[in-house]
Amino acid sequence: MLAPNALLSQPNIRIFGLIGTGTFWDVVNQLEQIRSGPDDLVLELSTEGGDADTARRIALEISLFIRDSGRQAYFVGKSFVYSAGITIMAAFPIANRALTHDTTLLVHERRTKETIQLDGPMQANIQIIREHLAVLETAQRIEEQGFKHLIEGSNIDLPTLYQRARGNYYITAQEALELGIIGSIL
Repeated sequence: MLAPNALLSQPNIRIFGLIGTGTFWDVVNQLEQIRSGPDDLVLELSTEGGDADTARRIALEISLFIRDSGRQAYFVGKSFVYSAGITIMAAFPIANRALTHDTTLLVHERRTKETIQLDGPMQANIQIIREHLAVLETAQRIEEQGFKHLIEGSNIDLPTLYQRARGNYYITAQEALELGIIGSIL
């Protein structure tokens, strides 16, 4: 494990703000630089959330770095790691996840806002509903995979996490440590 001061002050990837397409490209470019050198990955994150699927893609890139580089990857959450940020955090081994003492995590179910308009033959309307249901079921499956990555090896089980996530589950750094979903508080 890197020294706490190095984790706090020397990240080689910083993400601050909403997770979106620009964030993805910033992370990919920074990962390329890290891959070409000898350093471990230290990602610092403060986010109010953003695009869940972009966060999944960032998490994949981090997982590939961990798998292929033979080096360590560390996560440092500072002040607030909400929603899509949790997906990114889940890509790191629990022992290598750290939060500053003031950090709050937010775990919640995926959300969607959509209006479905049915106007036509019944068979066509049924097909529209089936297509929307398929989207929702896929999102739920992806959410479950992410929740499993977050808590694998921790002291919280999936049903409990789901129960709490339904109502926006805010977790302090201390509670995250007690639940075993992070390795340390800096």
